[in-house]
Amino acid sequence: MEPTGPPTARQQPSSGRPPSGRSLVVLDDGECWTLLRSGRLGRLVYTDGALPAVAPVSYAVVGEAVVLALASGGQVATAARGCVVAFEVDDTDQESRTGWSVTAVGPAQLVDDPHLAARLRDEGLVPWVSSATATYLSVAVRVLSGRRLVQTPRAGG
Repeated sequence: MEPTGPPTARQQPSSGRPPSGRSLVVLDDGECWTLLRSGRLGRLVYTDGALPAVAPVSYAVVGEAVVLALASGGQVATAARGCVVAFEVDDTDQESRTGWSVTAVGPAQLVDDPHLAARLRDEGLVPWVSSATATYLSVAVRVLSGRRLVQTPRAGG
């Protein structure tokens, strides 16, 4: 049977160049916050029925919290509220196989301040499912980590 859909990493055509070396650089908190503020879409990692789950979510950074826009009454908002969750955002370059990833971990609480919720809506923070009414969850960041995969020069070249 022939594969369908976009090519996987194993199916990617070769550029004809030998792969360069890559190294992993640990990011400091300042760079992690800068990268978090640069995005609008990330992944929420939470527990649903004692099983790990991941969902794409729209977000914004407010102070030292990551505020997520979720569909009101949705399964994700219900499962994550009041729990410790992880939030991840990244960017990669498929050709060079470089990129970065930032993960924030902390308790998720419902945003119950109507003024903050209105401000977030006015600033365009809406759920990934665009037709849904928003529920906002704030993740108070307690653990922050980041990594960048960078190219390193090849030995002898």
